[in-house]
Amino acid sequence: MSILLDDSTWVLVQGITGNIGKTQTRWMLDYGTKIVGGITPGKGGTTVEGVPVFDSVGEAVRNTGATASVFFVPAPFVLDAFYETVDAGIKFIVIVPEHVPVHDVMRMRAYIKDKDVFTLGPTTPGILVPGKGKMGIMPASLFIPGRVGIISRSGTLSYEFAGILSEKNIGQSTVVGMGADPVVLTNLEDILKKFQDDDETDGVIVVGEVGGEQEEKAAVFIKNNMTKPVAAYIAGRFSPKGKRMGHAGAIVRGSAGTYQGKCKAFEEAGVYVLNSPIDVLDWAAKHRLN
Repeated sequence: MSILLDDSTWVLVQGITGNIGKTQTRWMLDYGTKIVGGITPGKGGTTVEGVPVFDSVGEAVRNTGATASVFFVPAPFVLDAFYETVDAGIKFIVIVPEHVPVHDVMRMRAYIKDKDVFTLGPTTPGILVPGKGKMGIMPASLFIPGRVGIISRSGTLSYEFAGILSEKNIGQSTVVGMGADPVVLTNLEDILKKFQDDDETDGVIVVGEVGGEQEEKAAVFIKNNMTKPVAAYIAGRFSPKGKRMGHAGAIVRGSAGTYQGKCKAFEEAGVYVLNSPIDVLDWAAKHRLN
């Protein structure tokens, strides 16, 4: 079993006819993702990599039965595409693009508040289930099937952790990029709950970074709800206050979102805090996660 993406997930690619959309569609198909349609207004009736293209999400859902969608549309058009996708009945959405305006993300969060829709992003590498499929841009060669879940605010660090584990034949159940912006569509604790409820995930790694309160809130959830072992790594130990470091969300303002504060919150929740990514092997050995 995996979370969010499995053999029954039928995927749409929005922005499929753009250069990035075409390339990523080919790589997702090569990895086994069940892509059943693409969306580009005005390009309906064409195909990309053998995938039929539709003018609207509603038309695509009616013709394919799609249940999920991954966005490669330009940031200014994400909000309208999101509304259209939710209204068409899609229940799982991955928004890859960077630079989506924060106020647009806030509108999207409000729009799905009382709807049964799960979302990742913006600014996410997506989701990958080793050996089964992926939605997004994760490099599939670094992952192997197993029983360790990974949640990350950083795409490249999620790849690094998977690579370290894979070299020692410690596989992953699902790898999730939650998004790196100051406001994202799904909170860290919501993804942790998915892993806690997954019978084929034995432990979870949280790859966080300075800025925001996602990790502090997740620590409360872990302390009160998680029975599976959790390890955490916080990037940005030496980040200066008030300066954004790489991601839009990785900025320390005053005493909020500091490296020290996040580590303390995790330690108090019983989380194994990693000083370096390589330390994940000690955690995995301690809990016999192989």
